Amino acid sequence: MTAPLHEPTAEAAPSAAEEAAVAGAGSKAVQGRSLGRIAWERLKRDKLALTGGVVVLVLVAIALLAPLITHLVGQDPEAHHEDLIDPLFGTPIGSLGGISGDHLLGVEPVSGRDIFARIVYGARISLLVGFLSAIVAVVIGTILGILAGFFGGWVDSLISRIMDGLLAFPQLLFIIALVSVMPNEMLGLTGTGVRLFVMILVIGFFGWPYIGRVVRGQTLSMREREYVEAARSLGAGRFYILFKELLPNLVAPIIVYTTMMIPTNILTEAALSFLGVGVKPPTASWGQMLSSAIDYYDSDPMYMVIPGVAIFITVLAFNLFGDGVRDALDPKGSR
Repeated sequence: MTAPLHEPTAEAAPSAAEEAAVAGAGSKAVQGRSLGRIAWERLKRDKLALTGGVVVLVLVAIALLAPLITHLVGQDPEAHHEDLIDPLFGTPIGSLGGISGDHLLGVEPVSGRDIFARIVYGARISLLVGFLSAIVAVVIGTILGILAGFFGGWVDSLISRIMDGLLAFPQLLFIIALVSVMPNEMLGLTGTGVRLFVMILVIGFFGWPYIGRVVRGQTLSMREREYVEAARSLGAGRFYILFKELLPNLVAPIIVYTTMMIPTNILTEAALSFLGVGVKPPTASWGQMLSSAIDYYDSDPMYMVIPGVAIFITVLAFNLFGDGVRDALDPKGSR
């Protein structure tokens, strides 16, 4: 009678659970992370940048929900409250510019319009001009910058000279002169719509050389990379290389400079409204409110402080968020 075959012990044959654990550990060991995830993890460690990003989101929400917010507080940005104004001096009755439960930030001198409602609606104008003019600049600057960097030669020389000319041009004076002579009706827009349209186009047009130079420099350094040469060797055309190989690698610097351009555009809009060539009353604008507050800075300082603080917080939030995004996407160039 033959002996029974030797059966493998538990030590010789690992269990299915052990094999699964080993396989799982191996898969975790080789699991990669996308560049977006790596950048997000870096950004999460920057508390100032996250704070700035939260403030930016709050400001965007306020701008989008301005009618609802003013309805909830029971105020209209264009409603006058002459009964809250001192008839002798034209200043708000009460302390701190007439701040009360009904008027959270007080009222304007002479007109008595609610400052909180006008600040909320003013956020719409500032963010609209800031974002849309940045988009115009990014689109033009990206297209011309990548063409100049990739083709070189006379194309690069022509575009570079145009950039130099626009950078040397007095942007603010040109916008003042252009807006001053614009008609009240254009392309179906009237009044404030025309001024906003012109400001967005002109600010964006004069802003594209800044991002165009960055894109051009990045394209010059990338056009000789191995993956571009590999695409050429496989018969890829120029426009395929431009928009399929180079442009995706330019997304990070484009995002960074976009976040840095928006606060600059907001300040430009505020300066134009302050000088009287931006939006006109009764449309609310932070720069316009600052301009009106000059005559009352000694008798009603809160009328100047509140829109000034709104501009300061907005620009600071965008700058902090932009710095954090830059450090997250480009750690080698971090502060």
